[in-house]
Amino acid sequence: MPSIAIHPSVDNGFKATDATFSGGTLVCNCASNPVKVRVKGDIAHNHACGCTKCWKPDGAVFSVVAVASTDNVKVVENGDKLAVVDPAALIQRHACKACGVHMYGPVERDHPFKGLSFVHPERFEESGWAKPGFAAFVSSIIESGYDPAQMDSVRTRLRELDLAPYDCLNPALMDYIATWTAKKNGTLHA
Repeated sequence: MPSIAIHPSVDNGFKATDATFSGGTLVCNCASNPVKVRVKGDIAHNHACGCTKCWKPDGAVFSVVAVASTDNVKVVENGDKLAVVDPAALIQRHACKACGVHMYGPVERDHPFKGLSFVHPERFEESGWAKPGFAAFVSSIIESGYDPAQMDSVRTRLRELDLAPYDCLNPALMDYIATWTAKKNGTLHA
């Protein structure tokens, strides 16, 4: 049986991470006048995501998405081609109106991730960004039409790729969200 395709950047072996990676330029898929977004510094919490909101390249079952400080994300070319996909969503995904690639998605409202922008690191012109470390919202691929009977095989493939599968975020991020919420509600004091 052929291997289940997860995402092109992980299916055939991830290119080595460079400890000195200091950011780069994300580029959309347009052949002319592409949108370019500069990310200063490395990314964090890179992961495969099965949610129905994240942009995925053709043929990919999962997206690959990470975060960077919104202060370190700047549109440097053709920003007039960007539009927010869903203004009501927590993550304000700015996508190229011509090719559809999501370029960055800041979290601007009161939330533990406020001040972070979600980016798709495979869009970097440069190599060396941090490799994905887990898979989130795995069950959500069913909502995109994936056969539920294949989910055990999907989770097996993710483990083969060293991407621990979760049906939400990984435990460290879930603990961070719960801690933020408890502090905000006054049930946990710093």
